[in-house]
Amino acid sequence: METSFMLRRAFQALLPATLLLTACSKDDVPAAPAPDQGRVLISHAAAAANTQVTAFVNDQQVGQLNYGQTSSYLNVNAGTPTLRINNGAQQVATQPLTVAKDQNYSVFAFSPTATVGSVNLLTVIDDLTVPALGTAKVRLVHLGVSATSPVRLSIPPATPTGAPNDLTTDVAFGAASPFVAVNAGPLNLAVYNTGAPRTQVVAVGEGTGSGTGTRNFEAGKIYTVVVRGIAGSGVPTAQQIQAVIISNN
Repeated sequence: METSFMLRRAFQALLPATLLLTACSKDDVPAAPAPDQGRVLISHAAAAANTQVTAFVNDQQVGQLNYGQTSSYLNVNAGTPTLRINNGAQQVATQPLTVAKDQNYSVFAFSPTATVGSVNLLTVIDDLTVPALGTAKVRLVHLGVSATSPVRLSIPPATPTGAPNDLTTDVAFGAASPFVAVNAGPLNLAVYNTGAPRTQVVAVGEGTGSGTGTRNFEAGKIYTVVVRGIAGSGVPTAQQIQAVIISNN
């Protein structure tokens, strides 16, 4: 009897360990942690390659864009992935990206010249920190082929002989300004040359490319003004110089 009692006690002592081993079967191995990621926005502003392009990140297709279209922000694993732009089956541009955890980026496909099919890539870091109370943020990206360079994003003068109120410093072709703060409300912005006399290169207006009207810059919002197209005579209407607005948040 005593032996039977001791065996029973030993079995009871082993039972919790047995259950624990059963619970820790291979089916319950913890899932691998999610990879660190950043976010990348892609914009097709290559006026000399104004057909649909396909974007790939590390050979994985992430979207197709017509000329003038911009993607939403895409989640991309942190590291140094390669962005590739194809026109049909033909690769037209490729560039390694440096993507940091929780950082945001914009990549602009643009034409460095008016040569048909020419495409380069401009990558900029997007500071999406919320603007101060009652303000918005805006920046200028200059991708206008053969247009005046450098240029500035400005508020036009109130009188014909007045000077524009510059919002950004000089922005060369193929470059972007930092974001700057503007008071929230309706604005009719324009892009001006930097020499004398100060003349308007292109009006921003409502930001659709028409160059007319005003845009209501909402408090807390972040915007990018993109100058794109080709300057010169004989350029088809859809590819002429224009300024458009992209919302970043």
